[in-house]
Amino acid sequence: MMAGIGHNQGPTMERGEKWRTFLWKKARADAMPKTMPLMVVRMHVARAHQLGLDYPTYAAVRKASGRDIMGLLFSSNALRVVRAENPYMPLARGEALGAVKGAQKLALVHRPLNAQAVGLANPVLDAVGVAPTFTDSWGEMRAHLAGFIAERRLSRDQVLIVGDTTLERDWTVAAQAAGYLEAGRYFAG
Repeated sequence: MMAGIGHNQGPTMERGEKWRTFLWKKARADAMPKTMPLMVVRMHVARAHQLGLDYPTYAAVRKASGRDIMGLLFSSNALRVVRAENPYMPLARGEALGAVKGAQKLALVHRPLNAQAVGLANPVLDAVGVAPTFTDSWGEMRAHLAGFIAERRLSRDQVLIVGDTTLERDWTVAAQAAGYLEAGRYFAG
C-alpha cells in the first residue's frame, strides 16, 4: 500500500505488523553469512597492512562505510608539522606514509603553515591543502572538505581522516568521511 498525501510515514496500523517485522529480520539474518570466508579475511588483513592500519580498525571502517579506504587525510597536527619555518614531518611519520600502498595520502595544514611548502618538504604526500579554520561555519567546512576530496577524484566515504584535535574529528562528520582515527593510534606501530 502506497502512502498518500498527509501520511506521516509512521508505523502501519494494520494487524500483524510485529509478526511481519520479526519474519523480515529473521529472513535477513538467515540470508547473511555468519562468518566471512577465510580468503576474504586474508584479503582484508592484507589491505589493512597496505594502509598502515590494524585489521580491527580497517574492518570497522569498512563495515561502517561499506567501501574500501582509498584515501588517508591527515591534519598537520597528526603529521607533527606545526612550525612554518620547519615544514618537515618527523622521519618516522614520513616512513609510515611511504609504506602506504593503494591509497592517496592527503594532508590539510592549519594556518600559518603554507600548504605548498609542506607539500614540497614532504613528497610522500600526494596532495596538500589548507585546513578549514575553527571560525568556518559548518556549511563552509563541509564545502571546503568536500571540494578538497573531490579534487582528488575520491568519494568522501572512501577517505579516512587521521587527526589530533576535536576540530579535526568534526571534519569526519562534515565531510561524511569513512571514519576518524587518532594520529597516536595510526602511528603507534
